[in-house]
Amino acid sequence: MKYSDNKVTDLNIAYIGGGSRGWAWTLMTDLAKEPNLSGTVRLYDIDPDAARVNEQIGNRLSTRDDVVGKWTYKTSDTLKDALSGTDFVIISILPGTFDEMESDVHQPEKYGIYQSVGDTAGPGGTVRALRTIPMFVEIAEAIKAYAPDAWVINYTNPMTLCVKTLYHVYPQIKAFGCCHEVFGTQKLLAGICEEALGLKDVKREDIHVNVLGINHFTWFDQASYKGIDLFPVYRDYIDSHFQNGFQVGDDNWANSTFACAHRVKFDLFRRYGLIAAAGDRHLAEFMPGGEYLKDPETVESWKFGLTTVAWRKEDLKERLDKSRRLLNGEEEVELKNTGEEGIRLIKAICGLDRIISNVNIPNVNGQIPNLPRTAVVETNAVFSRDSIKPIVAGPLPDGVLKLVTPHVENHETVLEAALTCNKELVVKAFENDPLVKGRCSEEQIRTLVDEMIQNTMAYLPDGWK
Repeated sequence: MKYSDNKVTDLNIAYIGGGSRGWAWTLMTDLAKEPNLSGTVRLYDIDPDAARVNEQIGNRLSTRDDVVGKWTYKTSDTLKDALSGTDFVIISILPGTFDEMESDVHQPEKYGIYQSVGDTAGPGGTVRALRTIPMFVEIAEAIKAYAPDAWVINYTNPMTLCVKTLYHVYPQIKAFGCCHEVFGTQKLLAGICEEALGLKDVKREDIHVNVLGINHFTWFDQASYKGIDLFPVYRDYIDSHFQNGFQVGDDNWANSTFACAHRVKFDLFRRYGLIAAAGDRHLAEFMPGGEYLKDPETVESWKFGLTTVAWRKEDLKERLDKSRRLLNGEEEVELKNTGEEGIRLIKAICGLDRIISNVNIPNVNGQIPNLPRTAVVETNAVFSRDSIKPIVAGPLPDGVLKLVTPHVENHETVLEAALTCNKELVVKAFENDPLVKGRCSEEQIRTLVDEMIQNTMAYLPDGWK
């Protein structure tokens, strides 16, 4: 990369999963809107034709007069070609297909286990990890061989285990995981500030929070806006809006598979005294299965949704059609605010800025002192030139610690299970998962493990066969 007039040019970014029909366009949008960065994006995907489509879409975008960040998009046919000499690596892949995810999410329903996402915790998150971890082993080995000094940004779920695998294979890797769930809770607090305090134009970046926890099960123990302690404001708002929850405009839980009324957050605050900082769909999956995810009727009463894989398959059809329109010039990439922060973090690491944001990295500095140093945790960190310095968030309170601990234990168990192709460890992880624990007999758990492994066998190493 080259520096000139507070700009970085000739930046090389390797994008693993570059054939994406969705997130790739988000990346292109953010790069197109950033005037101080330019360079080359190397698109690598196991579906090279999909990457070549995005190559054409990205290069067309760069010719537009309203685009200030000029990038050249190139398809790489090998990881070696994509990674060699690169400055940053972005990983955003779908491990397997939606057919495998259909089993992840819906096979456990036969045994009364419901999942609202199925990509992080619960049986679905575990089995998704079994096929994701070997892919990340290969990626980490390639980074070690061809781009050992590159910064690596992961967006793939299960986030914690993906980052954990990268460090397991290559301990010196400069990798971190990015997730926008914290941003959504900052936006919630901004909206409550406007409604409860009569303020206007409260920006989520001005909601200052202390972040602690693990990905998708993250918490705030401090939150403020321009000197105002938001905990009393949040508590009072919950007391008067607990039944209906909070929603803005069209962001209605009944109209969107991703929206919620934040009632799970409100309930967790009443029970544990901290602000849970992820979407209700994610939070519910970390809790005991007899609570928010007992059955579809219970889910509806808490005003969030079960994201079905049938919906995801229909959405993919729409995105494939959009890809065709973008390729043919029938539609243009819209330069709107994406809500992601990855490009701002790249800019800071390049030395053009200094920001604080939430990040998923190992707990080696004791960011959360009552979690193991081997855990991957989500806390704030300071991003500056060639540096990420995690901020010590402090300990989790006992009540929240008891909720988080089984999942931290399972991260160790599932990583070992995936690396050694050990079914007994998968059984152990299922038995320890709060969604499953007490809901199924040992015989049912073993049957479910067998079924789910068989349904994802096409994407598992030979050691499972």
